[in-house]
Parts: sequence; structure tokens; C-alpha cells
Amino acid sequence: MTLPSVDTTVLYPDGTTTTEATVLHVEPVTGGLAVLLDRTSCHPVDAGWPDQGADRAVICGDDGAIEVLDCLVGATDGVALFVGADVPVRKGTDGWAFVAAHIVPRDTDITEGDTVTVVADEEYRRELSLGHTACHLASLALNLALAGAWSKETTTDALGSPDFDKLAIESSTIGAFGSTDVYRIGKSLRRKGFDASAVDRLDEIEAAVNATLGEWVVAAASVSIEREGERLTDRRYWVAELPEGTTRIPCGGTHATSTSELGSVAVTLQRSEVEGAVQVVMRTTATPLD
Repeated sequence: MTLPSVDTTVLYPDGTTTTEATVLHVEPVTGGLAVLLDRTSCHPVDAGWPDQGADRAVICGDDGAIEVLDCLVGATDGVALFVGADVPVRKGTDGWAFVAAHIVPRDTDITEGDTVTVVADEEYRRELSLGHTACHLASLALNLALAGAWSKETTTDALGSPDFDKLAIESSTIGAFGSTDVYRIGKSLRRKGFDASAVDRLDEIEAAVNATLGEWVVAAASVSIEREGERLTDRRYWVAELPEGTTRIPCGGTHATSTSELGSVAVTLQRSEVEGAVQVVMRTTATPLD
């Protein structure tokens, strides 16, 4: 078969962990074989913003279960396949198909045209989903706690607070039941009107963030994913019905269905001096009741 001409259909945004699929293409790549399917329930990691990692999964066929070593966003122009950091274009570029590349062992016996079943690990998915929802909530709560530190009008978040998270974020790493977010406060952020002295009192900020998170968990706010389509690059949004109002954030990951699933959420904030700036690291942890 030729390389796909359309994006992979993805089912994980709805919480699906198992789906039947057809093998469209198999190709050797660094680390194994890249298996492209017409549809998948396995969440791939995007090298452009690798906050949520890949699902743990297997591909089941006539010869048993094949371990998915990794699942990466790839792209093809119909001539060549590029995987992970090697993708040379932005998602959604005309003339390119964006795919979930399931990396399996090089000696795997899998053939284009095979019908297989993709099975993602449900418990690990749940752990990552709770971590991702906690991450979004923590960023909104942090923005709210720092709202008074701005002297100029600036970009706002889904709740109308100045969007410190968006403007200062350096990296975000989502893991089981939590996340680590790294922020940089330098000259650029100060010019936008942010008072850097606000992070000299991190104990107060941390307490305010945790108080807000506690309220949101107790509120048992519903959480969902809105989709504009089923393809990999179709726009998706994280939607939470928080007490302050409905929030919609562009997001390609997986999530809980209610803030109550998190059990409790708490952050710790750590400040350090880096070259030319102040760095703040926020570590978020969800502790589900079950």
C-alpha cells in the first residue's frame, strides 16, 4: 500500500482504549518498525509540544499481541514518512497527512492490509488523564493567584485572568497523576507588565492556588473534550464547567470526566535564579480516592 493521504482517525479523545484497525503502511525507522493504521485508540506524543507522553499499548493480530514501544506523531507527503522530531512541517500543512506512528520491534511480522486491534493500557491512560486535567486546573489557578501582579492589559486565559501560564511557560511534562511546569520570568515578561516581585512570596501564591484547586475538586465540575472532527489534526478543546464559568482550552490530550475524579490536587512552587531571569517550577499532584 502507498503512504496515507489523510490524517489518522483518533479515538482516544473520547476515552476509547480499544479499537479495530487496518494496517496501511509498515516502514523501518529508528528504534523499530513504524506501523501506520487507519484509526487508533493509542495516544501519540507530539514532538512539537511533548507534554503528554504516549499511551502504553499493544497491537493484537492473528499471531498474538505486539508491544508498542512508542507512539509518535508523524507526517507524510505521500513520498516519504517523517516521524517525531524529524517532521519538517507544522501540523495541518496542506499536502501532508499527519499520522500516529506505532513503533514496534523490528522483527515483528506485521503486513500492510492486516486487520488488527489496538489496545491501550486503561490504568496508565487513567493516570495520565488525571495528570493532564490536574495540569490544566493548576495553570488556571496559578493565573488567578497572580492576577494582581500585572500592571498592563495582556493576554487572558479561559477564565479571564492574565495568562501567566501561556506567556511564561518554558516546558510542561505530564505524568501519572500530575505534571511539572517550568516558567521563565525575564525581561520580556516584565515589559508585558508582570511584576516579578510577586514570586518572592511563593508561599502565599502556593496557598492561594491550592485553595482554588480544593474548591474546584469539591465542585465536581464536569470535564469533556469537544472535537471539530475525528482526524489527528482536527481541533480539540478541553472543556470544564468550573464554578467561575465554562472554560475551553485547545488540547490534544486525554482527560478525566469530572474534577471529582482527582480526589485532591495540590501544587508546590519552587523559585530559582537562572541566567537573566527567574525560574519558577510548579509541580502538581492529584491523589484520587480509589
